[in-house]
Formats: sequence, structure tokens, C-alpha cells
Amino acid sequence: MKIEFVYFYGLYNLVRKMEAAIDFTFIYDLVKDMYSEVGRPSIDPVILVKLTFIQYTFGIRSMRKTIEEVETNMAYRWFLGYGFHDKVPPTPRSGKIMSDASKIQICLNRFSIAF
Repeated sequence: MKIEFVYFYGLYNLVRKMEAAIDFTFIYDLVKDMYSEVGRPSIDPVILVKLTFIQYTFGIRSMRKTIEEVETNMAYRWFLGYGFHDKVPPTPRSGKIMSDASKIQICLNRFSIAF
């Protein structure tokens, strides 16, 4: 039996509203020149933008704390497209997520999209 998000958080959860209101696929076009086909795989740029949305919307003070919250909050996991057993992005101490997040921030600033 598959458990649906709505059973736990209802139809009017804020992340559910954000997912319904915003089509995040435009991010891929904004960052296509910033990602390489070779080397280590990067964190999905849409995931990085959604992490930023979670951080600012819910007043979480750091990306490290945001990722800790994602590890245990099913609404955040659903918003990011992660299932119960899926692994979340690494914490910022590895430097990888901050490098990818910097690419996203530069791109968004270039197109005058501010968070």
C-alpha cells in the first residue's frame, strides 16, 4: 500500500501550494550553461532552488539546518521529490552543495530573480 502525502499533511499545506503554483522547470534553461556533462554528477538545480524556498519560507537560518529538516520532514521531502527512503543532498560541509547553490544564485541574480 502506497501512502500519499495528502493523508499526512492535507490539501492546503504550504509546500503543496508552492508546488501547485510554481513550475520550476524554467530553472533548467537558466542554468544549462553552468553545468558540465563530464565529472561528478551535480545536485539537480531545481532541488537547490526548492531548498532555498524552504529555507526562506520557513525561516530556517542555514542551509545545513535546512537539510537536517528535510531529512525528517515529510512535507519538505515531498516538495523536493524525495521518497521516505531517498537520500537527501549532502550537508554544506562537503562544499558540493554550496558550489552548486552558488551557481544557482549567480544565475538567478543575472535574471533579476531575487530571494
